[in-house]
Amino acid sequence: MTAERINPPELSPPAGFSHAVVATGSRLVFLAGQTALDADGKVVGESLPEQFEKALDNLLTALAAAGGTPADLARVTVYATDIAAYRTHAPELGRIWRESAGRDYPAMAVVEVVRLWDDQAAVELDGFAVLP
Repeated sequence: MTAERINPPELSPPAGFSHAVVATGSRLVFLAGQTALDADGKVVGESLPEQFEKALDNLLTALAAAGGTPADLARVTVYATDIAAYRTHAPELGRIWRESAGRDYPAMAVVEVVRLWDDQAAVELDGFAVLP
């Protein structure tokens, strides 16, 4: 994929995301929502950062199985059950993202939700990628 990250100077400087991504490639990969489920289908991690790290790992595992890399991500949505906690942990979540996915940020949104499918889940990530 070739990706052009667009961050117009008229908008606030992005931190941990890109305002727009123009992706050119031949394969779209739609990634289902991933929470902090382990291979046995149990939510792991007590804290939001622990769950975020596992959910991101699950998302990147699905992407890799489809032949993609983190740089191929064009869009990611984060669903959090507690946006205040997400803001509090934002520096740590950013570090986790950079260590796992690098600094080629996709277009992103964070949305607060009442609950997720699994009662114990605090965060879910979904998205799509464009592969060459």
